[in-house]
Amino acid sequence: MRVIEGFPEVDGLRDGYLALGNFDGVHRGHRQLIGSVVSRAREAGRPAVVITFFPHPAQILEEEPPGLLTPKARKEKLIAALGVDFLVVLPFNRELARLPASAFVREILWPYFQPRLVAVGFNFTFGYQGTGTPDLLHRLGEELGFKVEVMEPVTHKGVTVSSTAIRNALDRGDILMAKELLGYWPVLSGNVVGGDRRGRELGFPTANLAVPPEVKLPAKGVYACLARFQERAYKAVVNIGRRPTFGHNLPPTVEAHLLDFRGDIYGCELELELRAFLRPERRFTNAGELVAQMEADCTRARAILSDPEEG
Repeated sequence: MRVIEGFPEVDGLRDGYLALGNFDGVHRGHRQLIGSVVSRAREAGRPAVVITFFPHPAQILEEEPPGLLTPKARKEKLIAALGVDFLVVLPFNRELARLPASAFVREILWPYFQPRLVAVGFNFTFGYQGTGTPDLLHRLGEELGFKVEVMEPVTHKGVTVSSTAIRNALDRGDILMAKELLGYWPVLSGNVVGGDRRGRELGFPTANLAVPPEVKLPAKGVYACLARFQERAYKAVVNIGRRPTFGHNLPPTVEAHLLDFRGDIYGCELELELRAFLRPERRFTNAGELVAQMEADCTRARAILSDPEEG
């Protein structure tokens, strides 16, 4: 897959099949839409193109934007795995946000891409104040000469698959529901940075993960995870929160204790695949009580991560 940043001036993009959207999470619904575009493009011998935006529009337009399910690099990796030929990342800023919906199609979508088909989700909006709808896109397509397909809602166990529904599941610590809506286990990733070494003093050394601030964190608490780095996976217990045992108003941290691992991974990129919520974050009265609970957390995490049903 070729990634193009900005408005493309390259051969091979025109007369293709396009999937247009933000695609945060690249969840089941997104993958069904993009997969359909790729299949149609292959049948026609034309390029399969995904158009998305960076930053996510909510990061620019909302005072308190929702956390991202997938930062830019991970989103690109997930989209590439779907067999897309081109991923075009359009720069989203206030100038683009002020562009009327019809102008977005007439001045950007049609001149740069001249698509045969544009596929969008049922809830996709575009243009100034989100006034562009799939119906408007369809009317403009009839005028300019491209087809429009709108994917109906994808449901799973009675829940409509959406980025919002996934964020809500993460807010509840419902990792299994988030996984079922995403189609894969939720992941946090970042570089390992130095911490206060309290875990090491207690006999549970932790890797402190520098998760980008725009990324969505799940509910505060302790999780069973698989920690991946350098193409290996380790069972791990992860604490996400403010560590109330050690003080008040501490900044939130993501700390992973890798089971059966010894070594220095400072500076390494670490990927945490969340598998199960173990318990909420709580304050302990003394170090001994905390250590006993951490031992129990590790025992429970081992059992969960060793269960083939959790694979």
